[in-house]
Amino acid sequence: MSRVTEREARVGGVRTRLLELRPGEPRELPTLLLLHGFSDSADTWRPLLERLRRSRRTAVAVDLPGFGRADRLDRHSPILPQLDRFAAAAIEREAAVSPTGEVIVVGNSLGGCVAMRAAERAELPIAGIVPIAPAGLDMAGWFAAIEGAWAIQTILRSPLPLPDAAVRGLVGEAYRRLAAHRPRALPASQVAAFTSHVATKRDVVRILGTGRRLRSELRDPFALGRIRCPVLVVWGERDRMVFPAGAQRILDEVPGARLELIPDCGHCPQVECPDTVAALLHGFTATTPDPIHHL
Repeated sequence: MSRVTEREARVGGVRTRLLELRPGEPRELPTLLLLHGFSDSADTWRPLLERLRRSRRTAVAVDLPGFGRADRLDRHSPILPQLDRFAAAAIEREAAVSPTGEVIVVGNSLGGCVAMRAAERAELPIAGIVPIAPAGLDMAGWFAAIEGAWAIQTILRSPLPLPDAAVRGLVGEAYRRLAAHRPRALPASQVAAFTSHVATKRDVVRILGTGRRLRSELRDPFALGRIRCPVLVVWGERDRMVFPAGAQRILDEVPGARLELIPDCGHCPQVECPDTVAALLHGFTATTPDPIHHL
C-alpha cells in the first residue's frame, strides 16, 4: 500500500511543501489537489490522506504561500491574486501527471475560495471542485473570532516574551475552539501539526496581519457564473467561522452545484470528520456526484 510522503518543491516559482499520495497503480481518476485554509498548512489533510491511501487515489496537499513552510506572501501586493497564480501553477503541474490529465481541487475555507476562483478559469484542467466551507460568502465576524479568541489575546497582551511551547499551547487552544464543533475530539497529533508552524508571538502577529489584508479582498471575490465544472460543496453544520447559509449563493449561481451538510461538525471537516469527507470524495466524479442534501 502507498504511503504519504513529504518533500519540498517549487511551484510557480514559490518554494513550498508537498504531502503526496502517489500509488504505484493509481486508479483512473483525477488527482485530488488539496488546498488548506487561512493560517493552516498541508498538514490539515493528513487524516484524509491516510483514508485515501486505502482507495489507491492520487492526492497532493500543498502549503499555500504565506503559510506552513511556503515562501512568504508579497506584502505590497493583493493576496488573492498571489494565491490564484500559485493554485493555477499547482493545477497545471499535477494535471500533467494525473491519471486523467485533470485534477479535482479540494479546498477548505480560504483554500475553498481559491478553488472556486480557479474554477472560474475555463482554460485550467479542472475536472471538478470540492469547496469545503469556502471563504468569501457568509463569513460574518470570522476574523474578529480569530483575533478576539482569549488564547490569541493572551499572546498579544503578554508584556513579556512567551516561550515557544506556551505560544503553541495557546494557539492550539484557539485552533481547537475555532476549527471544530467538538474541540476535545480533535487528535492531539493534529493540533500539534497545526501549531508546529506558529512558534512565536511574531508568527501570530504576521498571520493576523495577513488576515486583516484579506478581509476586504474576501468581501466579493467570485464570478460564480463562470464556473462550468461539477461542484460539490461540503459544509459542517456547526461551522462558527463561515456560516453554511453562504452555500445558497453557489447553488443559485452555479449550474448543477450540490451541497452536503455534515451534522455535528465544525469549520474543518477534513480533520473532525475525515471518514465522511473521504466517502464524499470517493463518490464525486466529473459527471456523477453522490446524491446530495440541499439546504
